[in-house]
Amino acid sequence: MNAMTRRVVIGTAAVSMALSLAACGQAGGGDTAGDQGDGKTIGLLLPENKTTRYETFDRPIIEAKIKELCDDCEVKYNNAAQDTETQKKQFDALVTQGVKVIILDAVDYKATKSWVEQAEKKGVKVVAYDRLAEGPIAAYVSYDNEKIGRLQGQGLVKALGDKAKEAEVVMINGSPTDPNAPLFKKGAHSVLDKEVAKIVYEQDIPDWSPDEASKKMGAAIDSLGKDGFDGVYSANDGMAGGIITALSKQGIKVPVGGQDAELAGLQRILKGDQSFTIYKQIRPEAETTAEIAVALLKGEKWEHLTPTKVTSLTGEFKDIPAKLFDAQIVTKDNIADTIVLDKVYTAADICTAEYKAACDAAGIK
Repeated sequence: MNAMTRRVVIGTAAVSMALSLAACGQAGGGDTAGDQGDGKTIGLLLPENKTTRYETFDRPIIEAKIKELCDDCEVKYNNAAQDTETQKKQFDALVTQGVKVIILDAVDYKATKSWVEQAEKKGVKVVAYDRLAEGPIAAYVSYDNEKIGRLQGQGLVKALGDKAKEAEVVMINGSPTDPNAPLFKKGAHSVLDKEVAKIVYEQDIPDWSPDEASKKMGAAIDSLGKDGFDGVYSANDGMAGGIITALSKQGIKVPVGGQDAELAGLQRILKGDQSFTIYKQIRPEAETTAEIAVALLKGEKWEHLTPTKVTSLTGEFKDIPAKLFDAQIVTKDNIADTIVLDKVYTAADICTAEYKAACDAAGIK
């Protein structure tokens, strides 16, 4: 099964599960005093399934950790498939059912303010996961996203090598509704604006869409010409795949970076089509979030898990308890020492027949 097929399968499964859970939610939606309000249920709302990490890693790790810490707890899960209105309905249904702790990875961070405010009035605690939602959030667990942007910038500069100072670069940024996207962009700019000659074309991509990224890359080629740029910053691996498709159609080979250490991205790196990705250890992020959620549910102490304070992107909500994890650049030289060593993917996952020779050359066994 190739990566695209896998994404479709994962997406289809997520949509069917979301529909079945939504139906369950509707059936019990009017019973605020029923068994859903018994202090044993945690809501988990993830934003989309185009990025393979959410269904492959985040969800199962969070669910497993919650079960480990509270064997009689139930997780009510839904994926919004990148639709804000769908996520609002999912969130409201959990509140109506009496769920007191919700882990929320927002589709559109600005849209969540009124949801979280209404939930707080009903005694519901919201843990912002991966993306900092607006509102009176109880805790936030993610990465130092501006630093990740700096790592992306550094990865591209290194890939450009001796040509970096004279290089002209295309920037394909993430979704405007994702609060992490402007932080990635800011971090990347802080490096690229100093280390390369010029950013010659820049676009934000709604929904992190690989297809839209591919179209914008095509537009950049039309505008700049085949020799009008020397490298491409891509805010994530999914879009990097679309960008590389557009470049390949025109016979263009330049450094392209990404983020998320997706399987398809790692395979492109081994093949030489993509220069690097950013590896964010999802397990500690997901497990810490689960620990906080269970502690909130049980009324136990959890403050030691959030040593940092952050302010929401609008500046309205300050001193939000937070834990921000680090990340690192991954190239073909260190896939074995990071991704494979941490068992994110096995050598067998990565080294299918098409990539066997590249894996051997990179020492992945």
